[in-house]
Amino acid sequence: MLARKRLLIPGALVTGLLALALSGCTPTIALDPATAATDPGCAEIMVRLPSSVASQESRETNAQATAAWGSPASVLLRCGVTPYGPTTLPCDDVSGIDWIEDDSKAPSYTFTTFGRVPATEVIIDSNAVSASTALVDLQSAIAAVPQTNKCLNATDLQGIAPTAGSNTTAPAPTGTPAPFTLDTPTPTPAG
Repeated sequence: MLARKRLLIPGALVTGLLALALSGCTPTIALDPATAATDPGCAEIMVRLPSSVASQESRETNAQATAAWGSPASVLLRCGVTPYGPTTLPCDDVSGIDWIEDDSKAPSYTFTTFGRVPATEVIIDSNAVSASTALVDLQSAIAAVPQTNKCLNATDLQGIAPTAGSNTTAPAPTGTPAPFTLDTPTPTPAG
């Protein structure tokens, strides 16, 4: 009887370890849901997210309207964050999606959609993946939320520089644009 107990314990241990190994169990990524995570627009984004971003496989998260990719996680997404208003942070168009870029925690960069409500935040570890690749991979999912505003820069305004502390926004173009004239100063001859 004693010999039989010795066989059962190692057998149970091996079976448990084998089951764990075969399940591909990876820890769930703990994220906080954004304040508007229950917005239906977030559901539209979440059902369209790719299984991999920047060649990183998706991971399970513990909060609504969140996603993660990579092991360790190198791309994190939260839908329903507070949308940006005017800002001095850079705004980049990546495949038709405007992103506000915050590099204050580099090498982790935070990109937040601009001109889309609900807004989506993507945090990217630039030591692990290319930000441009990750944002391109997320484009079709993010595009499920219509664009209502777009980023403009000084060249879009034909030489009118924004004032300090502001980033100019404008409604997304619809139909034929209204005529626009800009009074420009007349150059004075040098002399």
